Parts: sequence; C-alpha cells; structure tokens
Amino acid sequence: MTNKNYTSYEQIDRELEILKIEKEISYHKLVSGVQKTKDSLTSKNIVTDLLSTYSSSIPYGAIISTAVPFVLNRALPFVKNWFKRKRGN
Repeated sequence: MTNKNYTSYEQIDRELEILKIEKEISYHKLVSGVQKTKDSLTSKNIVTDLLSTYSSSIPYGAIISTAVPFVLNRALPFVKNWFKRKRGN
C-alpha cells in the first residue's frame, strides 16, 4: 500500500467515504455467500445434486430425481417430529 498525499480535508473525507462503501459491499457479499452456502447444504439440495450427477448413468434418473424431493418433503416433517417426541410417549 502506498502513502497518499492529501491537500485538503475534503479529499480525506472523500477517500474515507469510498472506503466505507467498499467495506459495506464486501460485508454484503460475505453475507450473501454464507446464505447461499447454507441454502445449498440442505438435505433436499444435497440429494437433488447427487441425483442430477448420476442421472445420466441411471436409466430411470428422471423418475428418481422427481420422486426423491417429493418423498423428502413428505418424510422429513415426520422424522423431525419423531425425534422431538419425549421418551415414554
């Protein structure tokens, strides 16, 4: 990083404003990247991605890739509720 020579406070203020905006942009990019990562790590997306990878080698890939998300949407709420039950019920 090089040293900059400023001739007025206005130049310094302008530079600080630019740096502040660049910082905000970087922060929003980071938040967006984290959100995309969280969205891609859901079980539904992982299974769908795996199936799309192997759909060319499986003759019934289109049927399976359609059926699995449907089954997951039906089964996951049941499984989550099953784990939330208290012992003895």
